[in-house]
Amino acid sequence: MNRYYQPQDAKDAMRYIEKLFNSYKDEPLTQPLLEYHQKLITQIATNVIPIAKQENNPKRVESAQGMETVMQQWIRLKLMGKPFNGRMHHFKFEANNSRAKFKRNHIKLSGNSNLRSSRH
Repeated sequence: MNRYYQPQDAKDAMRYIEKLFNSYKDEPLTQPLLEYHQKLITQIATNVIPIAKQENNPKRVESAQGMETVMQQWIRLKLMGKPFNGRMHHFKFEANNSRAKFKRNHIKLSGNSNLRSSRH
């Protein structure tokens, strides 16, 4: 059984690191979490960025460097005791209130399971 994740390319690795980061970004800062976070930053710097350069994809190199910057800002904020109000989305910082929220009004019609989003 293969315990470790093997990414196919730089983008795959960046997606995986982004998913891991978003899973623990709101947790309280502890020494093991800080070490784990530093390990992920090191992975970006030593593995992901060189592979993106090998793939000859400057946009991916730029987004990996931006991702590294966001993760270093997370450390600074957590060490100051401030919350990280946002998440990483498409390898960039996205504030919590930056997305538009749409309210949906479900109208139940007579019948079994006929739900409509609006009356037509």
